[in-house]
Amino acid sequence: MKIIELPIEFESNGQKNYIYPSLIILNNELTLVDTGYTNFFTLIENEILKNRHEIKNLKNIIITHYDDDHIGSLYDFKERCPWINIVASEIESKYISGEIKSERLVQAEEMLENMPNEEMEFGKWFIQQLKNLKHVSIDEKVNDGDMILDNKCKVIATPGHTSGHISLYFPSLKSVITGDAAVKENDELVIANPQFCLNVEKAEQSLTKIKNLKAENYYCYHGGKLTL
Repeated sequence: MKIIELPIEFESNGQKNYIYPSLIILNNELTLVDTGYTNFFTLIENEILKNRHEIKNLKNIIITHYDDDHIGSLYDFKERCPWINIVASEIESKYISGEIKSERLVQAEEMLENMPNEEMEFGKWFIQQLKNLKHVSIDEKVNDGDMILDNKCKVIATPGHTSGHISLYFPSLKSVITGDAAVKENDELVIANPQFCLNVEKAEQSLTKIKNLKAENYYCYHGGKLTL
C-alpha cells in the first residue's frame, strides 16, 4: 500500500493555487480522498494518469468533509465512474446527499447579513457556489475509530473545521491524510482558515489529536505533504 499526493494547479483571482488530493493504492485498487472544485475531474484524472494509474481502477472516494473545494467534482466522478464506492462520515453524509442544508451554507448566509459592502459581492457569489453543488448519496458511512480499506486505515474524527470532518490514519505507513484538520504552513501543521472553522476550539483539539499520532508523513490538502 502507498499514498501519492496529486498536486492540482489552478488559477483563482489571477493567482496560481494548488490543492493536494491524495490517492491511496492498495492491491492495484485506487482510493481518492476528496475531489477538488467543480469541473476538476479532468485535472485529477490527468494527475492519476501521470502516476501510471487508470481511472477504471478507482474503487473508492473518501470525502473528508462538505466544502466546495473537496466535494465539487464528486458528482462528476460518480457520473463517469458509477461503480465507485463513496465514503463519508455519518454527519457529513447528510449534507453531501442534500438531506440537510450544509453547515457551510448556513454559515455563509449568516455571515452575509453582517458583511461590509465591498465584500458583499463575493459573499453572494460564494453562497451561489454552494447552492450549485450537486448532491450525491453516500454508499458507506463511517465513524471515529472505524477500520476501512482492508483494516489498513483508521478513521479519525477531527471536528472543528466542520462538525463531521474526518482524517485518515495509516499505522503501517506512519501517515495521516489530514483533510482540512491541518494545513502545511512554513513546515508546520496549523488550523485551516480559523475564520471559517465552525468551532475553533474543537479544531484546535483535532489538530492536537492528529499531531499526537506521531506520524512521519502528514498529507495536507492545502500545503501538501509534510514529513517530520
